[in-house]
Amino acid sequence: MAAKPPVSGQLLRASLPRSFLSSQYSLRITTFARSVDLFCSATGNTSSDGSVPKVSLDAVNGASVSSDSSSAIDFLTLCHRLKTTKRKGWINHGIKGPESIADHMYRMALMALIAGDLPDVNRERCIKIAIVHDIAEAIVGDITPSDGVPKAEKSRLEQEALSEMCEVLGGGLRADEIKELWAEYENNSSIEANLVKDFDKVEMILQALEYETEHGKVLDEFFISTAGKFQTEIGKSWAAEIVKRRNERLGNRF
Repeated sequence: MAAKPPVSGQLLRASLPRSFLSSQYSLRITTFARSVDLFCSATGNTSSDGSVPKVSLDAVNGASVSSDSSSAIDFLTLCHRLKTTKRKGWINHGIKGPESIADHMYRMALMALIAGDLPDVNRERCIKIAIVHDIAEAIVGDITPSDGVPKAEKSRLEQEALSEMCEVLGGGLRADEIKELWAEYENNSSIEANLVKDFDKVEMILQALEYETEHGKVLDEFFISTAGKFQTEIGKSWAAEIVKRRNERLGNRF
């Protein structure tokens, strides 16, 4: 009597309808098939009659959800650093208890949410870009001009960090979307990226004004470095309002 062949992920895939392999379940089936291979390799498990056992979609879904959940929590745990890492520009100016990277990105996302309707601008995409644009700083930290790191090197370090984070997430569509959104912002390659770039500067000078008020400091550097660099009308308008309020507070010293 011939030996019965072992169950394997490859045989399992072969037993499923072709439509499953080209459907929304394809990735889940592949993941589950790999799990079967690992299990069989460890246990030497075979079916009772040499055939591949039937696998329900519930089993496929269960294996995928377990893997997806683990990757998601690993990714979110890594992102916790965005909540605890303080923005270095404020530290360098002696601000006690300064905002975190996540604080900065959150208010930028709010800016995208409340901005008036703009022609040809995808508001949802702006919000996503705002949430993602500094995400690599969970690994590399907040690199500022005062660190003396060339712009190209800063971009390379952040891109490597982003790739590492997306691997932690487990790859897939969401990881690809994060990479795409980050690159769009980094390259300033869309009207949404233009707008979020402006929100980055607007949020910074608004925070500078708030710290000037709270701590009695004069933070000229942040206003000088952003002057004339706004790309959109809403960015220019919001920045002008902040500068106006600052000038009023300082007694029109400029």
